[in-house]
Amino acid sequence: MAHRFGMTDTSQKTDPITGKPLVTPTAAATIIVVNDVENGPPELLMVERSGKMAFAAGAAVFPGGRIDQGDYILAKRYLERDADDTLQDEALEDMAARIGAIRETVEEASYPVAMHEPASSEAIAAIRAEAGRDSNFAANVDAFGLQLQPDALTYFARWRPPFNEARVFDTRFYLARATLGKEMAKVDDTENRTLFWASAQQVLDRADNDELKIIFPTRRNLEKIAQCASYAELVDHARHYPAQLIIPFIEERGGEKHLCVPDGLGYPVTSEPIGKALRG
Repeated sequence: MAHRFGMTDTSQKTDPITGKPLVTPTAAATIIVVNDVENGPPELLMVERSGKMAFAAGAAVFPGGRIDQGDYILAKRYLERDADDTLQDEALEDMAARIGAIRETVEEASYPVAMHEPASSEAIAAIRAEAGRDSNFAANVDAFGLQLQPDALTYFARWRPPFNEARVFDTRFYLARATLGKEMAKVDDTENRTLFWASAQQVLDRADNDELKIIFPTRRNLEKIAQCASYAELVDHARHYPAQLIIPFIEERGGEKHLCVPDGLGYPVTSEPIGKALRG
């Protein structure tokens, strides 16, 4: 029997495998940092998570993490500059996610994106010092005169698993152009153990050769990214397939249960046998 939960079916209340009530997901955000390469596919900034982490232990992922309350405070400030009389909830959630993703990329990879001027080494150190707790990012933005450009990010995808994992995140993915040298990126050595730049296909190949672990959403997004030959093509692709909430579903295909995503969202591969899919 197929258990199908569509991409916008937020009415689902139970884990389709265990039948237990679903936990409330934590809002999170991540940035796919894209470095164009002459005569080759773009490279992406990836971090390999510590094997001790509760979520995606040992897996290669894009830099990111949960959205802090401080990100919402800063988001309200940015929105109120040009906002109408009221702030829509979705606008606030999106802006807080953009700001949280910028912060997390600095914390995890020491790599500033979406800023009018690059953050100084002192600013990066101050931001990274607050990693792992509910940081006051706004205070560091003010103290170091950082001019964030959250609108420079392109909304690429949004994923929420339908299962009760060790950690359950409702994650927004954004694209950012790499504007600094790759050597700027440095692993945080707390949540992550290594950092590297590679094309989407290289990461997929390494995972297929058992050199890396990648979880189901990362694999699907890498396959999507691998279709594009540049940052500009990725942005065009994102505009052609606007981000929608993706809640994977279980469906029997060819006599085997698969973990699936809906068709028509730009993903070249939409299912994987559930026994092989790494879920986090």
